[in-house]
Amino acid sequence: MGGNSAKSGGGMWLPDNPLMRADRVGDSREEALAYLAATVGDEGRAGSRARQEAFVDGVADFVDTARRHGMTFVRAPEYADYYPERPGGKIGRGVEHTPFDVRRIGAWWKTSQAPAALPVLTDDVWLLGRAWSTPSGFRRGARLVLRALAGVLTGKKLAGIGAGLTASFLRTVVIDNDTELWLNSPLEDLVVEDGRVVGARVAHDGGTLAIGARRGVMLAGGGFDANKEWRRRYHGIDGNPSGAPGNLGRPIEIAVAAGAAVELMDDAWWGASVAPTSVSEPSFLVGERSFPYTVIVDERGDRFANESESYVDLGHHMLEHGRLGTYWMISDRRHARRYLRSYAMDPKAGKAMRREGVMFQAPTPAELAVAIGVDPDRLTATVGRFNGFARAGVNGDFGRGNSAYDRYYSDPLVRPNPNLGPLEKGPFTAVKIVIGDLGTKGGVVTDGDGRALREDGSVIEGLYAAGNNSAAVMGRTYPGPGSTIGPAVVFGMRAARHMARCQAEDVS
Repeated sequence: MGGNSAKSGGGMWLPDNPLMRADRVGDSREEALAYLAATVGDEGRAGSRARQEAFVDGVADFVDTARRHGMTFVRAPEYADYYPERPGGKIGRGVEHTPFDVRRIGAWWKTSQAPAALPVLTDDVWLLGRAWSTPSGFRRGARLVLRALAGVLTGKKLAGIGAGLTASFLRTVVIDNDTELWLNSPLEDLVVEDGRVVGARVAHDGGTLAIGARRGVMLAGGGFDANKEWRRRYHGIDGNPSGAPGNLGRPIEIAVAAGAAVELMDDAWWGASVAPTSVSEPSFLVGERSFPYTVIVDERGDRFANESESYVDLGHHMLEHGRLGTYWMISDRRHARRYLRSYAMDPKAGKAMRREGVMFQAPTPAELAVAIGVDPDRLTATVGRFNGFARAGVNGDFGRGNSAYDRYYSDPLVRPNPNLGPLEKGPFTAVKIVIGDLGTKGGVVTDGDGRALREDGSVIEGLYAAGNNSAAVMGRTYPGPGSTIGPAVVFGMRAARHMARCQAEDVS
């Protein structure tokens, strides 16, 4: 239960939302659309101006409707848009669910794909990364501990981020509104009559059932993250996904067979991940690469991008620089001692990383270079050049630390630039980095109401798609925190509204 959303940070990028209005934080439809124009542009049919307008115009309906049904949201007030300096850019458009008591969904919780139930918020993560190195981080860590204790003392099992969001959706939709939910019931085909989708054939309890749909069929089964054949065909790599293993693209394939057009099949929600081992999956990097005392280099020992930029930009830069290249994150001992490194929390994973050539340590950058197969003089020169930028406070090569987004994951006690910090104190560590992702972007082309479209632009009546089953309205970029789940919930709501307005069809 929950798919990629359950495994995610659970944030939703929702510009001009009702929570911002209640807090009197300035935003507007015009500013949101200006920002989308400046970041997404007009990216095919999926990222068209009309779809962008439909997304922005549907935000309030989703938030208000979900809250009427008992879901509770809060803003992430410090989380910046990923390009906040561009026209219409803001800080604080992200929305997330409050920690939710998963005991309220009973045995359903055991089916969740969420890794654990922790009462953490997206708004906590940026400070928890420096919980033992800055006063603000320590205070936020203490608040998280108190929140967890309060849950225990009141008999609750609180879950935040994606785990809490998806559990609350299940409570609201399945339990409170008495909606039947079948797990382990994959879609096998669509039932089409006279060009209209009127049902679905699904595998269930050892057989195949044809289920009639009087108003429509919604495809929301994720992308094709785990389909290596498709990844090689469309992306040129096997992929190192952090999503649900069941995302194989079958609903997209079935939609195409029914006549649906697809777009953005060659793109994904890219990022940099620590390479997997025999005991650990790829670990998607968000804050670790942005904190001071780190650089990312290629197989020659050269930097090639701003390590603190949005993860999708870093992923695109890795693809452009060398789709099959080798990359390393280099850090000194202060990075390990001051900041939370999610990939190093499991001792078994740490041992496997060292044993399997994913992590190396050495007293000097030159000796570290030898260990990872990089020219020692070149890596030493790269580190020396970066150290000069760190002391000056301006990254002259790639502008690291210039954006408010960069500085979200930073250390304010490191001056003059909170994202930079000279790599001077050994031992030095190298961690192997691969091109990772949070899911794929390609899928069914839909209109502003989530209706599937053919190549000629005509509507396939009765067929809808949302989430990573549909081609992303965000085009080839990632405008802000939660740019996957935000459109998924909005277009899911718009599709449901459209179904409700349609006349119910008699189906055989």
